[in-house]
Amino acid sequence: KRWTRCTEPWKSHELANLYNLIEKYNHHRITQCTTDSLRYVTQCGEFTKYKGITITCAVFYHHAQFVDPYLESLWNVMDDPTITLIVTAAIPSERAALAIEAMRRGKDVLADKPGITTRADLAAVEAAAAETGRFFAVVFGERFQSPASARARELVQQGAIGRLVSTTTMAPHRLNPATRPDWFWDARSNGSILVDIGCHQIDAFLHLTGRTDAEIVHAAIRSVAPERTPVGDFQDWGEMILRNDVATGTMQMHWFTPDGLADWGDGRAFIVGTAGYIELRKNLDLAGRPGGQHLFLVTNSKTEHIPCAGVPVMTFRAFARDLRDRTETAMTQEHCFAVCRLALAAEERAQGGPSAAA
Repeated sequence: KRWTRCTEPWKSHELANLYNLIEKYNHHRITQCTTDSLRYVTQCGEFTKYKGITITCAVFYHHAQFVDPYLESLWNVMDDPTITLIVTAAIPSERAALAIEAMRRGKDVLADKPGITTRADLAAVEAAAAETGRFFAVVFGERFQSPASARARELVQQGAIGRLVSTTTMAPHRLNPATRPDWFWDARSNGSILVDIGCHQIDAFLHLTGRTDAEIVHAAIRSVAPERTPVGDFQDWGEMILRNDVATGTMQMHWFTPDGLADWGDGRAFIVGTAGYIELRKNLDLAGRPGGQHLFLVTNSKTEHIPCAGVPVMTFRAFARDLRDRTETAMTQEHCFAVCRLALAAEERAQGGPSAAA
């Protein structure tokens, strides 16, 4: 293994997110890195070991400092035949270009959300994936990280609440302005709120309904409190309604988590069926049971609390098998691109464009 060594702790949201993901689910430590002058820091290491599967990856961050001469060249990493997977939490607007270069050099790609921020980038990444046969995947939080969401999908598929009717999801986030880099405040580099945060919820809705398309019934973005941010047009509120032949999905996302909450956001979901409903309290049970990942199931015969914290989420392991076997069990390529396409279409709709569907 060739490890980078960095001198300061990480500070960015995406860096922290990907650090936590791989630290938690893939059983090895990622060196913490600095927000310094250069764009990427890479680290070669074991992605996962599961039933004989070993994937070697290089992790690319933004605004970090190289200290390992081997890793100072991006191309050394891209051309290393021992590396299977490129994992990136680069500045969101730069992830597509990195992914395209990686795929053309024979690597699969796993990107932190939002993997794609423009229509042009989406078309280019789709073309590169088709040309090379490599995988491009995005770490959508509900699919990769949430045990409660995984259990809810199982219950819906088992018919525990009858036929699916609707979903309502709320994704509040804490702003933490002092910790945010300059690019965070610019939708051109970070993606709009519907692209950045909304992609999680679009993925969850499509996954739950078993579809790769939906009509955009409504989409809106707002800059409610510009006095809280260093720019006047930061999108701190977003909402959308999607509908397909299975269900309707209502989604809201915002940056108004108060400092008094014991977590970065009180993420919730309500899933209604013809014979019951499910409520998810993913981060915490407000002034209730300790911890997170709570599922509440209500049917015609019972009301039940199902604790899901600590239950393994198997998506990363399925993805590792997909890399080895060239299958698409964790998430199909079509689905991944459909989520990105819908998020971009919702952004266009919210800004007064013509898009009503992906």
